[in-house]
Amino acid sequence: MDVDSLDSRLVTLFCERPKLSVLEASRRLKVARATVQARLDRLMSRGVIKSWAPALNPSEFGYPVTAYCSLTVRQDSGHAVVVAALAKIPEILELHTVSGDSDMLARVVARSNADVQRVLDLIVATQTVVRSSSVIVLQTHIEAQALALLQATAATPAAAG
Repeated sequence: MDVDSLDSRLVTLFCERPKLSVLEASRRLKVARATVQARLDRLMSRGVIKSWAPALNPSEFGYPVTAYCSLTVRQDSGHAVVVAALAKIPEILELHTVSGDSDMLARVVARSNADVQRVLDLIVATQTVVRSSSVIVLQTHIEAQALALLQATAATPAAAG
């Protein structure tokens, strides 16, 4: 989907001020309220804006440790079965099918470094994963940089293709 300068300014405004009303956004951007609403609806329906839900910070409610776990799955299970089993573990925040030596990559959270083992045990207990390897995040430097990418996309003319 092509995004333009107004889309970028609109999304930036709501990222900076998520509780802003559509009317106030229209005033700040100097466009009609209907234009703002139509743009937001279009961005939502096309998946550019995924959600208006609050961004949660697990470290602030008892899960300060993040780990990335490479998972090798049972090949006779199929990914849908693995995903269904792992989706029941709330400490798994993200799960991706990947290329390389492992089959899936999970971002998990835990209460402590030692608690990562408990989460890994839950993963293995599903009997859909035959091997795991994990790394614990020491410090996060860049997180959720999608706004900067959207702004750069809006500032660059779309390539012909």
